[in-house]
Amino acid sequence: MGMMRAILGTVSLVAVLTAAPHAYADDPKSVAFFGLEFVNTSPGATTPEEEQRLAAMAERLVAALAASGRYEFVDISPVAEEAGRYASLAHCYGCDARLAAKLGADLAMTGEVQKTSNLILSVSIFMRDAGTGNLVGGGSADMRGNTDESWRRAFDYIVRNRILKD
Repeated sequence: MGMMRAILGTVSLVAVLTAAPHAYADDPKSVAFFGLEFVNTSPGATTPEEEQRLAAMAERLVAALAASGRYEFVDISPVAEEAGRYASLAHCYGCDARLAAKLGADLAMTGEVQKTSNLILSVSIFMRDAGTGNLVGGGSADMRGNTDESWRRAFDYIVRNRILKD
């Protein structure tokens, strides 16, 4: 069983996204995004295409939420070393929220793509309140097929129908 994490630690990407206009929100929530994890429980090894998709979906997720004007993303580099000590930030019993609180963010966001086989995959996004650690948003979707299109559709579904539903 292998696991790979794509963390958006590049300051330039975060700087561009936090500078996006906030046309829809008077007071956007600040988010510490700790990236997406790839949990491969299939018999095959993780492919370079899957690694590329994971990074692309992390960028797509952040871009969509920033463009909504409801969220602005904080730089996670001050806690990146500490975050790297955890095997899974999506399942660490609130470590993501504690790290987000250290950064002064309102929310912690993590996510994962789990691959059971090339035909059965799922994606989950977790948004936790940085103060309480309670799950306050996100969503899950199943994918049938391991293609760029199936990954895009699953992530877009969660953004459109779970996170930005209102």
